[in-house]
Formats: sequence, C-alpha cells, structure tokens
Amino acid sequence: MNDDMEFVIDDMTESMQKAVGHLEVEISKIRAGKATPQIVDGIFVDYYGTATPIAQVANITITDARTVSIQPWERNMLTPIERAIIAANIGINPQNDGNFIRLFLPPLTEERRKEFVKKAFGEGEHAKVAVRNIRRDSIEEVKKLQKNGLSEDIAKSGETRIQGITDKYIALIDQHCKDKEKDIMKV
Repeated sequence: MNDDMEFVIDDMTESMQKAVGHLEVEISKIRAGKATPQIVDGIFVDYYGTATPIAQVANITITDARTVSIQPWERNMLTPIERAIIAANIGINPQNDGNFIRLFLPPLTEERRKEFVKKAFGEGEHAKVAVRNIRRDSIEEVKKLQKNGLSEDIAKSGETRIQGITDKYIALIDQHCKDKEKDIMKV
C-alpha cells in the first residue's frame, strides 16, 4: 500500500511543478520596463487561416533596452501581425515601417510599476490557489486509500509529507513574486 502513497505524492509534486511553471510563464509576460521577446508570447496571428504564434511567422529581436523589432518572413504578414498585437491589448502600439514592426516600450511610471507588481502578485495568488487545490485532492486520495486498507500511521505521515511539499511550493511562488517585484520596481 505504500506504493500507492508514493504515487499520490509523485503525482501531486508533478502537478505543483506545472502550477509553478505556469506562474513563471505568466510572470515573464509582465513587463518590467525592459524589452523582451516574451512580450508577444501568446499572441496569435491568422496565417493562411490558421492561428499561429507570432514567433513562428516572424523573427523577433531586441534592438535596444526599450525596443522589440518584429520582421515577418513574408511581407504580406505585416498587417495581420500589427492587427494581432493591437487586438492583444498589451498596452503598446506597434509601429509599421513597411519592413519591420517595432514595439517601443515607454518608460514606466511609479504608478504603472505598482500596477504591474499587483498583477504579478495576483498571478502568484492564482498559483497558490492551484497548489492548495492539488493538496486538497491529494489528501482526499490518501483518505480513500485509508478506507481501502492503508494504515493510519502511513496515512498521517503521507498527509504530513503532502503539507510539507505544499509549503515548499507556496514559498517558491512567494519568492518568484518577490523577485518579479524587485525587477519591476528597479528603475
């Protein structure tokens, strides 16, 4: 029966790692005042009837600390990419010069920085909720195992391990949020 407990804990750990991985992706999209290619991650453009990520139809480069340059591999993709960026509402207006689309990131005001920090901590809270839900489901699994013959001692030690792993992931989420806050507030 101990193998069943290990399976529950391994499954829970894997799910919590995915939740933290999702948080890292979402936090990387929050800009900290400097240009990164991740700004356009998650923006899809209509490429011959198929929704395709911009990175698969264009070359994305950082020309300086505040400028992202997008050069489509096909010239006729300039307008659809520009429309997709506007529709994504990322707070940046694309500049189309006929060959490139440039995204100029304005310097962040103190108020805007605080807004981004709040958004980062909001993403962190979503991740914490996901981790706590995974913990709850894992503890329910342990209780089912206990009803099916798992000893009470093994069940209690399993629940203690589950709580310890949960605490570790909650601390990791807090650390990611604090790191992002430092990154955003750095002028």
